Amino acid sequence: MFETVVSVDGMMCGMCESHVNDAIRNAFSVVKVTSSHKSKKTVILSKEKLDEEQVRAAIDATGYTVTAIETREAEEKKSFFRKLFG
Repeated sequence: MFETVVSVDGMMCGMCESHVNDAIRNAFSVVKVTSSHKSKKTVILSKEKLDEEQVRAAIDATGYTVTAIETREAEEKKSFFRKLFG
């Protein structure tokens, strides 16, 4: 599992967050994507490492500007029952 944190300039509201999230979902197969206009970040969880240039292109196409991208391996969170029963 990979976590990609994208710094995005230009998001001003919840609708902006939705536009960025939709662009990522349409361009990639992701587990989860969350954007915050307050922190100016989009966090993407994916099973495979995403191509940073493609992420940049998908977001730039929406009219917002990517200022930085960081990718790291993320631990899969286990549910309560999975912790108990393996």
